[in-house]
Amino acid sequence: MGAPLDGVKVVDFSTLLPGPMATLFLAEAGAEVIKIERPGTGEDIRHYEPRWGSESINFAMLNRGKKSVAVDLKNVAERERLHSLIQSADVLVEQFRPGVMKRLELDYDAVVKINPAIIYCSITGYGQNGPKRDCAGHDVNYIGDAGLLSLSMGSVETPVVPPGLIADIAGGSYPAVINILLALRNRDRTGEGAYLDIAMADGVLPFMYWAIGNGIGANRWAANGEERVTGGSPRYRLYPTADGKFVAAGPLENKFWAAFVEAISLETEYHDDSIDSKATMARVAEIIATQDAAYWEPRLYEADCCATIVKTVREAIDDEQFKQRGLFSQKLVNPEGDSIPATPVPIAAPFRAHGEEGVGASALGAHNDEYLK
Repeated sequence: MGAPLDGVKVVDFSTLLPGPMATLFLAEAGAEVIKIERPGTGEDIRHYEPRWGSESINFAMLNRGKKSVAVDLKNVAERERLHSLIQSADVLVEQFRPGVMKRLELDYDAVVKINPAIIYCSITGYGQNGPKRDCAGHDVNYIGDAGLLSLSMGSVETPVVPPGLIADIAGGSYPAVINILLALRNRDRTGEGAYLDIAMADGVLPFMYWAIGNGIGANRWAANGEERVTGGSPRYRLYPTADGKFVAAGPLENKFWAAFVEAISLETEYHDDSIDSKATMARVAEIIATQDAAYWEPRLYEADCCATIVKTVREAIDDEQFKQRGLFSQKLVNPEGDSIPATPVPIAAPFRAHGEEGVGASALGAHNDEYLK
C-alpha cells in the first residue's frame, strides 16, 4: 500500500512548533514537504539546545523527512524564484502574523494567481480578524484567553503551568492537518482550492465542551480546580504516595469507584462521596500517603479501577505497552550517523511513508538546486 499523501507537495513557510508539527504529520503520511528557510542561519529552532550532532534535537524531531530550501524572502528576485515551486504545489502552510505574507507578496490573493487550486493554510494565535489578530502570544496566552487555563491552574501560592503545549499542537497542528485533508478531499470533488484560517486560541475551545455547556446551559460556570474532572472530586484526582510519587485516580463510574475503595481499604463511611466529598478526598489522600508507589501499583492494576501511578517521561518511553505498540520504532538519524527513536506521530502504521527506516532532517538549503528555477 502506498502512503495516502504520495504525490502531494507541501510548501512550508512555518517555524517553531504548530506548523512544523502539522507538516511532520503530512510528511509521515507521504507528502513531499519543502521547508522554506532563511539563508545562512535557517529557522531559529535549528539552534536550540540541546544539540544532537551539529543541530538542535528539537529541530531534528520536528523536521524529519522534510526537504530544505533557503530563500531570502525580503529579496524580490529571490521570492520570485519560488513561483515555479508554488505553481506545482498542492498545499502552502505559513505561520507569520497576519499581514506579513501580504507584505512579502505571498498572501493568498497573490498565490492564488500563481496556483488557483492551492490549499493555503495560515496558522496564527488569534486568526486573521478580530481585535487580537495582531497580538503577540504563546501557548499559555492562548489557553488563558480561551478560558482553559482557568479550569485548573493551581493556587495563588503554587500556580501550575500545564505540561503540554495544548494550543500549539491541539489548537494549531491538529486543526491544520484536519482542515488540509478536508480541503484536499473537497478539491478532489470540485477542483477548487481553499484558504484556511487556523487560530490556536479557537482550537482550544473544544476541550471545554463540558464547561461551556454547563455554563451556558445551566449557568454553572466552572471554578478553578473544583469541577469533576479538574480535581474537585475524590474520583478524579492526584494523590501523593509515601515516596513522593502520585496515584492518578480516575474511577468516575460507580463500578470503578467500588473497585478502587476496596483496593485501598477505604472505610465504609467514606464510600458515598456525595455526602461529604472533601472528607472522602482527605481520607483517600491519607491512605495513599501511607505506602510507596511500588506498593500501590500492583494492587491498583489488579483492581482494574482506572487508577495508576504517574510515570516520568523516561519511564513512559521504557513502558512495555508503548514498546509493543511500536510507538518508538521509527528512527531519527543525523548526518553524524547517530540514531534515536523519532517523535511518535498519530499516523496509523499502514499509512506511514517511512516505515521503520531511519530518516533525518535536511541540511539548510540542501534542495535549492532541485526546486529553485
